[in-house]
Amino acid sequence: LRPMQTVELAGQTLDLHPFRAAYWREAATLLLADTHLGKGAHFRRAGVAVPLAVAEANFERLRSLLIDFRPERVLILGDLFHSDYNSVWEEFGDLLYQFGHVAFELVPGNHDILGAPRYAEVGLALHAAVLDEGPFRFQHYPPAKDSPPVPDRYVLSGHLHPCVRLTGLARGGARLPCYYFGRRHGILPAFGAFTGCAEVPVYRGDRVYAVTPEQIVPLAT
Repeated sequence: LRPMQTVELAGQTLDLHPFRAAYWREAATLLLADTHLGKGAHFRRAGVAVPLAVAEANFERLRSLLIDFRPERVLILGDLFHSDYNSVWEEFGDLLYQFGHVAFELVPGNHDILGAPRYAEVGLALHAAVLDEGPFRFQHYPPAKDSPPVPDRYVLSGHLHPCVRLTGLARGGARLPCYYFGRRHGILPAFGAFTGCAEVPVYRGDRVYAVTPEQIVPLAT
């Protein structure tokens, strides 16, 4: 395993991996968000030159995580597949077949527009937009800034593709994907290799972990 950081959330333990996925120890569950599988093929079909290696990079990282952590299940917090059907979906189905002992589940996001039969054919369990489990609430969208806290739940989401700007590393600062954990909610970085990112506001007391290809870097707030 590559160097990781461990965080405690709501009395639970999460291992943060440089491949932009978190392992929830108590539930033997791999958590990831915003894989955007098929995005490269979608853009190539539209005439945009995107390397074929993009899709394979996503699958190789996911296979590596499944082999290293040996989770009982994988819970994806939205935007599993970027758009409508293309051949990458078949590759995803092959991976699920290869790891047939692992349960794959999806809390849908705005990009998850495939029909229910597509999910069923590969054995993917589809949840409602909000999933409450243990001390967590899993959803694709982060809570709105003015929304009231969810009683007895810590919200984990995706959608924003969060990143932070590190000053002093390059002109104007370098932007790195990050894990963000506020007092009441956290945001996972985008797992997909062909995704942008958005800087998230960070307040005193928040926990932020920048992600490089080799390590997780805790940042002072």
